[in-house]
Amino acid sequence: MDIDLARTFLEIVRTGSFMSAAERLHITQTTVTARVQNLEGQLGCRLFVRNRSGASLTSHGERFAGHASQLVQTWEAARRELPLPEGAASVLTLGAEISLWNPLLLRWVSALTTGLPGTALRTEVGEPRSLQERLEQGVLDAALVHQPDYWPGMQVEQLQEEKLILVRTPYAETPYVYVDWGPHFRQQHDAALPEKARAAISMDLGPLAIHYLIQHGGSGYFRTRVVQPWLDQGVLEKVPQAPEFSYPLFLVYSRRNQSPLLHLAFSMLKDVLTEQDEWPVLGQQSNNI
Repeated sequence: MDIDLARTFLEIVRTGSFMSAAERLHITQTTVTARVQNLEGQLGCRLFVRNRSGASLTSHGERFAGHASQLVQTWEAARRELPLPEGAASVLTLGAEISLWNPLLLRWVSALTTGLPGTALRTEVGEPRSLQERLEQGVLDAALVHQPDYWPGMQVEQLQEEKLILVRTPYAETPYVYVDWGPHFRQQHDAALPEKARAAISMDLGPLAIHYLIQHGGSGYFRTRVVQPWLDQGVLEKVPQAPEFSYPLFLVYSRRNQSPLLHLAFSMLKDVLTEQDEWPVLGQQSNNI
């Protein structure tokens, strides 16, 4: 079976319509329809019911969903791992949100390089949803995110509690720089601080915002662990009596991936986290979907 047929099927499941799937795959809706018809012909059953609101799975489609996901993951894993880099016996591909690459992903990769010398490592940095899509496709083995989506077949484990705190430069509290830490933060922020809901300066990248703040002055919400060195040096100061927002760290991976090597890598990640003692590492808090 053409692997693109399975990818198209999964995109329709994810988006809920043929039109949305076509847009995300950058193909025409006619091509999406043709692929589904081809797939239904090969399987000998109907997979979708189409209506005004979009497309929903039939009972056959629901049963095929797990197989389609596994097909795509297996194929992408093979493409990712072969041929193996010279001198490597295995490959791990890890992802993280942009705000987590330094120091966490960097320290994790450093620990893996030392602890798993025969393993080739590949890393990706991106947006949470994109990372989880690549997990579902089998392109990534695991990803570190702050606000995961709960998809079928994905294991979501909370690793660490963290907070977003309001900091400012000692010489200037304005302008207020709004950093978009996601929809959950946005909702809580706007409810607690309605006067700051429409800030003149808004950024969706934490590292960019913190460097702007240090260079030009002002205030904004940032992860405690990131700003702690600047707080210690007096470059920034915490704003007293300002609301604080929870911003936990999650590890996401496919439950089908039971590789001993991957779980050894997870153990090493938790060792890295225990070395950062600002926040406690949580136990096996997880959500199985």
